[in-house]
Amino acid sequence: MASSEGFLTEEQRERLTIATQNSEVLSSSPKSPSSLLSEHQIKAPAGGKGAVGVAARHVRRTHSGKLVRVKKDGAGGKGTWGKLLDTDGEPHLDRNDPNYDSGEEPYQLVGSTVSDPLDDYKKAVASIIEEYFSTGDVEQAASDLRELGSTQYLPYFVKRLVSMAMDRHDKEKEMASVLLSALYADVISSSQICQGFVMLLEAADDLAVDILDAVDVLALFIARAVVDDILPPAFLTRAKKTVSETSKGYQVLLTAEKSYLSAPHHAELVERRWGGTTHVTVEEVKKKIADLLREYVESGDTSEACRCIRELSVSFFHHEVVKRALVLAMEIRTAEPLILKLLKETSEEGLISSSQMAKGFSRLAESLDDLALDIPSAKSLFESLVPKAISEGWLDESFLRSSFENGDVENKDDEKVRRYKEEVVTIIHEYFLSDDIPELIRSLEDLGSPEFNPIFLKKLITLALDRKNREKEMASVLLSALHIEIFSTEDIVNGFFMLLESAEDTALDILDASNELALFMARAVIDDVLAPLNLEEIGSKLQPNCSGSETVHMARSLIAARHAGERILRCWGGGTGWAVEDAKDKIQKLLEEYESGGVVSEACQCIRDLGMPFFNHEVVKKALVMAMEKKNDRMLDLLQECFGEGLITINQMTKGFSRINDGMDDLALDIPNAAEKYEFYLEYAKKKGWLVPTFGSVAVDGSS
Repeated sequence: MASSEGFLTEEQRERLTIATQNSEVLSSSPKSPSSLLSEHQIKAPAGGKGAVGVAARHVRRTHSGKLVRVKKDGAGGKGTWGKLLDTDGEPHLDRNDPNYDSGEEPYQLVGSTVSDPLDDYKKAVASIIEEYFSTGDVEQAASDLRELGSTQYLPYFVKRLVSMAMDRHDKEKEMASVLLSALYADVISSSQICQGFVMLLEAADDLAVDILDAVDVLALFIARAVVDDILPPAFLTRAKKTVSETSKGYQVLLTAEKSYLSAPHHAELVERRWGGTTHVTVEEVKKKIADLLREYVESGDTSEACRCIRELSVSFFHHEVVKRALVLAMEIRTAEPLILKLLKETSEEGLISSSQMAKGFSRLAESLDDLALDIPSAKSLFESLVPKAISEGWLDESFLRSSFENGDVENKDDEKVRRYKEEVVTIIHEYFLSDDIPELIRSLEDLGSPEFNPIFLKKLITLALDRKNREKEMASVLLSALHIEIFSTEDIVNGFFMLLESAEDTALDILDASNELALFMARAVIDDVLAPLNLEEIGSKLQPNCSGSETVHMARSLIAARHAGERILRCWGGGTGWAVEDAKDKIQKLLEEYESGGVVSEACQCIRDLGMPFFNHEVVKKALVMAMEKKNDRMLDLLQECFGEGLITINQMTKGFSRINDGMDDLALDIPNAAEKYEFYLEYAKKKGWLVPTFGSVAVDGSS
């Protein structure tokens, strides 16, 4: 009897039958019938020979009963039927067949490169930067960057801009710095600029391979960004923590800090390192305007004058052309017809807009009083020019209403105010030359017009704004001295209010006026000339969202920053601001030496050597506090000697006692009987004539 090895069981036969019947359905399935069968490993019963343990689909029995092994997929092999649904050849699709389905065509995968958005962004910004270096058009570059979008990649723009400029001439380096300043806050945030520079520091080692002076150039870019207020000074300290001390990036930070930002007058040096700004300065533009107008008066060539105005490319500053042209018409009476012809021509061509034309007339109207010193008939001439301009159609009628109905403070000033302004301008100029504060104070007292103190403050700061940091520092120091001697806090507040009211006009002549005014206000708070609440008072008087309000907000931000006092005292390169801090230390030391057995005359000489008479109220304050702490009235002898010699004035005495009274609550925490001692010193001072008899009650009541 034949062996039962290799025969299928009934269950296996049933599965094979089902698989065969479903072959049509399975032909379109991802799995073939053979693969389904392979899931049920068909094996011959155990105990036989030969194919034991081999899957049944790999074994076939011939008609002779001989077992043969077939191909793996069941196709071919002698005595076999081949695999299920086997065909003689490859399947062929006929596109002419009515039943043709394009979906049955075999898929062909086509390889394509995956685009990286960052790579695309880098290529796009490189094109924008190249175009900017060619044209110098800041507005166009800003517009292109906005249209590009992808704001999350803006730090890469900063990195690419600076790295491309580093390998070029000074012109492109300057242009890159100017563009960053223009884009700051409006297009690129402060944090994104910081991130961009951090990326540059991290890449400094690679940059140094291609650019030999990469460390110095990148340090200068960072210093310039700090000077331009687009990077905070604290950036250098924070960035040092992100780079290795052995890296080029760390060297960049050290170079920026020690070689550029610590140098005297560093701001001016850094700004001019690459040849100054790419745009001409306001003074240069004014000179060019004056020259072209004089050439026009000589030649009478209107088209040439228009061409020169157009080439200036300062459409925002055309009001200066109008103002200077009108002044020239007043100075040279025969030139008036030519000047009016030129202004009419520029208006009709659209070269000078109606707003710029009106602004030029307005600025001239504001300065008529000063102009009248050189041209006595300036007011009458101006009043004759306005109707002519309106009748010819190149000055809007609204100017007449706004000028004469609303008017300016300058036009309403009476003769006394006009003379006062002339005097104080001379006094301020002399102070900038001599640095003599006592002499200036005497000059103001001789004028005898304390009601005009706010006007003096406005003139002082306006004149300082258009000068170097030395004069700005001198103005702040003078303000502190005036507040101690003859100016009230109300005078200071009103003066700053007048400045901020005209901030927009000031910005026409001084491009950075808003930032500078904010620094003056912040410095006044640091110097105790203004209280922080005074800033709120000034801000409440201004129109919301005006330039003045923004300046007040900026001043508050400066004061609120960490280490604000130190930074603001150094805002104009240090100088007298730090002298005040040094004076405090010296006063403390000389008083301690005197208290421990020093000679009165030597102490007085030390106070005299300080050379800061406006700050002698600090001597009074510290002497009184030391007398309370040491319970030693020897300090009163020193104050008596200083007063007797005229070294400390009544004003300085009054200020010193007032400061003690104002800080009594804090003082009482350290000296419990401070109030009692203060009352004793107050009576003593009045008896000796240091203070006016009414001071005591006014000071104490005022503080309560």
